[in-house]
Amino acid sequence: MTDTAILMIDDDQALSEMLREYLAPEHLGLDSATTGEAGIESLKSGNYRLLILDIMLPGMNGLEVLKQVRGFSEIPTIMLTAKGDDVDRILGLELGADDYLSKPFNARELLARIKAILRRSPGGSGSSGQRLLVGGLELDVRAQRVVAGDTELRLTGTEFELLRRLAESPGVVVSKDELSQTALGRRHMPYDRSIDTHVSNVRGKLSDAGVNSPQIQSRRGVGYCLLIEA
Repeated sequence: MTDTAILMIDDDQALSEMLREYLAPEHLGLDSATTGEAGIESLKSGNYRLLILDIMLPGMNGLEVLKQVRGFSEIPTIMLTAKGDDVDRILGLELGADDYLSKPFNARELLARIKAILRRSPGGSGSSGQRLLVGGLELDVRAQRVVAGDTELRLTGTEFELLRRLAESPGVVVSKDELSQTALGRRHMPYDRSIDTHVSNVRGKLSDAGVNSPQIQSRRGVGYCLLIEA
């Protein structure tokens, strides 16, 4: 079996080597870069399916790296943040990170996050050939493509999974816990703003594409629903 290629951008070489050994039995191959600049070049030249990106990097920090990466790639990304650093965590999600882990973290938890993301990525075991038509949107589930008229929306894997789940039940409120399980592969935790931030990102991209219907509406304290204008 060919190993799935993962890139880790982190200046902690001992951590990268430890994770490389831990992930190898799962057929997950890990390459590493110690600076943002080197990591960006590796992404441009390599064929990676997932990026693990530390925010605290020498020189160009992880947020700036992610901003540049999103200019040419929608590669699924897990951010590594300092424990309790909510500001950087939210900024990372707003820039298009799929998920995050706080350092120090359990390698088993990281593996679970990696597997959840790979399952929902194009070609993963969780994909199917289903197509959804909702309002002015067409969703291709297998390819994780969203088209509005002649415009293709650039969504991350997490953003796509959120929109897909809402599109499966238009007009029905979907709880944050269900959205978290679907899009992140984990339970929604109190005070975790990840789902809210991802929904805000999708709303912004729908608006930028001139999509007036459907719209994502919130139900305070419950979740979100996708409404189609009559």
